[in-house]
Amino acid sequence: MSCINTTFTSTILTPNIPSSTPRRTTSSSSNFSFKSRHPITCSIGGAVAEAKATAAAEPLLLNAVRGEDVERPPVWLMRQAGRYMKADLSLEFDVSNFPTFFVMCKFKCQYVLQSYQIICEKYPSFRERSENVDLVVEISLQPWNVFKPDGVILFSDILTPLSGMNIPFDIVKGKGPIIFDPIRSAAQVDQVREFVPEDSVPYVGEALTILRKEVDNKAAVLGFVGAPFTLASYVVEGGSSKHFSKIKRLAFSEPKVLHSLLQKFTSSMARYVQYQADNGAQAVQIFDSWATELSPVDFEEFSLPYLKQIVDTVKKTHPELPIILYASGSGGLLERLALTGVDVVSLDWTVDMAEGRKRLGANMAVQGNVDPGVLFGSKEFITERINDTVRKAGRGKHILNLGHGIVVGTPEENVAHFFEVAKGIRY
Repeated sequence: MSCINTTFTSTILTPNIPSSTPRRTTSSSSNFSFKSRHPITCSIGGAVAEAKATAAAEPLLLNAVRGEDVERPPVWLMRQAGRYMKADLSLEFDVSNFPTFFVMCKFKCQYVLQSYQIICEKYPSFRERSENVDLVVEISLQPWNVFKPDGVILFSDILTPLSGMNIPFDIVKGKGPIIFDPIRSAAQVDQVREFVPEDSVPYVGEALTILRKEVDNKAAVLGFVGAPFTLASYVVEGGSSKHFSKIKRLAFSEPKVLHSLLQKFTSSMARYVQYQADNGAQAVQIFDSWATELSPVDFEEFSLPYLKQIVDTVKKTHPELPIILYASGSGGLLERLALTGVDVVSLDWTVDMAEGRKRLGANMAVQGNVDPGVLFGSKEFITERINDTVRKAGRGKHILNLGHGIVVGTPEENVAHFFEVAKGIRY
């Protein structure tokens, strides 16, 4: 099942939503492609007239990043699969306004998807949800089935590699990440293993392979990793932090220890990006969530060289793989983010898009950057902000997104409206 609004080409699918989690297989579906100028919200199969399906071209997102001529900016949203999706996700459409050959099948259809909230009730552990191939695929595909974004991102977490590096951790509801034995000494750093994704997270590779087959090049499949400094922040602090005093103490009193840890994360994350690309990821986003806690001079020592090393290593083996870099609150570091060599810099909402474009230069693709809070506004307000962002970004080399992840409690109908407006834009 899918929905796209305004003038569009859509594929209607009947998803196989399991009541438990058997091994996922691709089920047969009733598919058809058509163009319509009438807003719709969703559909499932029935006795409908089929139109000839067209072969999937290169995903719009990849074309946009490469600077090719595109008719609109591609769109996806960080945290597009998650807790904001309703437990009773019921969607319908009315085909009464469709072109003539659909008039014979005037009807309304409805289908109820197993939402993320329902899955959480069945599988309360985040790690269970993010380390089970079937659940990862199902959750990753939820926004694809409903909104048809131009990017389908793997459902996972930046901390997923830690267990494979001999760093025990958990993600606890209401508390967030917990590192059971925070790393703060050279001896502890010595115990950290290099990450071998084939051995430690084979479910990630398997899930990405399935996602590529499911999405079938109609959107780009996105992988992601955590940046070395951000990962180090979690393992040194012992979890989330407000002041980052422990990692700054380590950085400024025992920098060699921190550099040793950062290097292990750098080698491991470069290998993880390559692994994701080898198994189906068509672009990979690096999250350096906490790098902006550093001053510019400290960013140049403890983050920039390691990010650049990851990019350089990956580009040697995967020169065509687009790499996106996101760092929340990065307005003071934009020019330095571009020095990493990434293909796309993702702007948060505190940076004016036009100013960000000017500071990064015409050759750098950008992503973002609508304030996630805008999704709590009226549909008219959401439309205005989307159009303002796209206008300021200019034509091409822009991926429309939020400036951060979707906030819990965001009205799902407003997310649907965001995608509807975004996919109806034409340059």
